Formats: sequence, C-alpha cells, structure tokens
Amino acid sequence: MNFTSKEISLLSDTEFFSAKARVSPKIRDLLERIHESFQGELKAHHLLVPDAFDPDASQFVKGEHLEDFPYQYLDYPRFFTKDVKFSFRSLVWWGHHMVFALILEGGHLRRYKENLINRFPSVADRDIHLCLSHSLWEWKRGPGYTLDLTRGRSSEVAAVLAHRPFFKLARFVPFSDPAVLSGEAHRLAHETLRAVLPVMTE
Repeated sequence: MNFTSKEISLLSDTEFFSAKARVSPKIRDLLERIHESFQGELKAHHLLVPDAFDPDASQFVKGEHLEDFPYQYLDYPRFFTKDVKFSFRSLVWWGHHMVFALILEGGHLRRYKENLINRFPSVADRDIHLCLSHSLWEWKRGPGYTLDLTRGRSSEVAAVLAHRPFFKLARFVPFSDPAVLSGEAHRLAHETLRAVLPVMTE
C-alpha cells in the first residue's frame, strides 16, 4: 500500500510532534490549576456523595486515541464503580474543544435528577448542556448530542431524564475562547463546577 502525498508530508513534518511535546505539559498545568481551585470549593459544600466516597480521590489521564485524537483530563471529584459514578471531568480534546462535565450514575441518581429540576433556575442559562448520548463517554456537542439548559426547557429536561440510568451535564469551550487564549481556562472550569453544584449538593 502506497503512502499518499499528504501522508508523506505528515511523515516528514519535524514541527508538529515537538510542538505537541511543548503543549502537553501546559495542559497538565491547566488541569493541576483546576484541581487546586476545586479543592477549596468542594470542601465548602455538603455534597450528596456515594457510600465509600473519598473526597481526595482524583486522577490525571493522558491518551492518544479519543476518536483518533490525543486527550488529557482530570477527574476530580472522582468515584467510579461498575454501577455508581460521581465525578467531574475536565477534558482537553485535541482537534475539538475543552469539556467540563459532571458525570452521575446510580447511587443518589434520583436525588440528582430532582435537584436539577427543582433547582433548575440556578442551573439554567449558564452555558450548561445536558448530554443526550446513551453513553457517558461521548464528548461531542450540537444537535442530537446535547440540549442547552435554558429557562424554558425544564419540562423537556425532565422528560429526557425520566428513565435514564445516568446523566451528564457539560460545558463545551472552544480553544478560541478568550479565556483559553488568556490562560484563564481554569476559571471557566470553576464557573462550571459552581453552576452544577445545585445538582450535587444536599
């Protein structure tokens, strides 16, 4: 099988991988800043957490193949079992966007759903989206993938949530966002956490 001219150009590129090697530590630094900013915030609230939840548990992950694109993420807070999930993921997905997402499954799921609907005005109109995929690990946005949480949609959101065994609330941030360009993306993560706290607190 012959290489295409575009593939030959990629094979010959001496800049991309050295640039990637410079960018990856900056992403890690961003995730560490998010982790640090979350620590004080989370301790100030009574979270509705699963049994055996460890408030200090976190995980930094780096990979190359999220739909063929590199990625790095932080899970904090972090609780995962086969049937119960309670986590906030800050994901940087090369070629796509950043995602700040609350992931909930099992455990107190009924309470989380009730909190979202009963406290909807506190969550709505804050650039938060309900993810519609039947997989928690889908990270695209747009029609068919996400539903924007605006004030007039509480009944629609309730209908979507009714029979779901899990749900995910997310904010999607393009790399062109001024906060990203100015090195303030960690503030957007913190804003997102604060926006979804009404869902995850007692």
